[in-house]
Amino acid sequence: MRERGWMRAALAAGLMLAGCATTPPAAPRAAGDAPAGTADRAATRETQALFASLRSIAPRATLFGHQDTLAYGYRWRGEADRSDVKDVAGCFPAVYGWDLNGALTKGGDAIDPAGAARLRGFIEQGYARGGVVTLSWHQGNPANGGDAWNVAAPAVSRILPGGDLHDRYMARLDAAAEFLASLKAADGTPIPVIFRPWHEHSGSWFWWGRDHATAAEFKALWRMTVTHLRDRRGLRNLLYAYSTDVFDSAIDYLERYPGDDVIDVLGYDDYHSIKSAATRDVFANRLRTLVRLARERGKVAALTETGLEAIPDPQWWTGVLGRGIDTDADTRGIAWVLVWRNANPSFDRKEHFYAPYPGQASAADFKAFTDRPDILLECELPDLYARAAAQ
Repeated sequence: MRERGWMRAALAAGLMLAGCATTPPAAPRAAGDAPAGTADRAATRETQALFASLRSIAPRATLFGHQDTLAYGYRWRGEADRSDVKDVAGCFPAVYGWDLNGALTKGGDAIDPAGAARLRGFIEQGYARGGVVTLSWHQGNPANGGDAWNVAAPAVSRILPGGDLHDRYMARLDAAAEFLASLKAADGTPIPVIFRPWHEHSGSWFWWGRDHATAAEFKALWRMTVTHLRDRRGLRNLLYAYSTDVFDSAIDYLERYPGDDVIDVLGYDDYHSIKSAATRDVFANRLRTLVRLARERGKVAALTETGLEAIPDPQWWTGVLGRGIDTDADTRGIAWVLVWRNANPSFDRKEHFYAPYPGQASAADFKAFTDRPDILLECELPDLYARAAAQ
């Protein structure tokens, strides 16, 4: 445990009402801001508490996250109680990024029992320690059996109601729902999950992207997904994250926004303007726009995916990422930042990693970044899941 208990105590105090543990209040709203609350008004108490906690913490601190952090790292795989983030910073990340594909068969049409058990175990570990779980879905193209990057066959219009692949796709969504419903804490409580489907839709590298679906089709796809999981399958432990690629204006960001009633988190993925200090102003402007849009709608803002591959800049964490977040009160309003995975050398290529490992060029700077009192790792979190009735 690191010597930063005062920040944890201060945050915990901010998540208290009338001196007793309860669901944390939302951050103070500026004039004209929308009232806060989960899109699913019947969400579990823990899910509502997580949403309110993230909004309350965001003006004062940012949670740090890492994709696939427990499953493998740089030159290791499957070692219990290990993470490259923990190896360098002394604590697990506060936010755990996973992908739903890990629980499903190739193509995503059914549960893979072994994969589901492994992913469920990782999620249960992180939640039991008080961390936050996010889940993306790089699902394969249902029109031709290709992967998420296979754009050879149009699919979105065919899986919407009335399309020839609609029933097949809904069966796939049922498999996803089965896994999501199986995520339970030791006492049987459903584990809250921030679900981030259809991410980077403003680009065209995924089959659901800009060039492969109209704005109306994408909105219908999103609403169909939420309606099925929430209303038909009765999943009440999900927060829904809308996550574009980079954008240059509020209009650009909201072009395919499906509506406040099916969104909890406004996020975006940025691997472009965070490469160096030269584009730090662009990065800050995107954060500023994102936070303002989220505040206006009573939502959570987050940098849902980012990072610099192989981190060749030894001062990148404090000099680029940290300074961009520090630009002003708006840019500091993101609830979390998540960097991408540290792929084992058996994946992709040897130097595919986004968090440092011991001895890596940026490791000391990463330690300095995570030692900041406003950057939180798991061991510094207050109780994000207060069990009292949510406001």
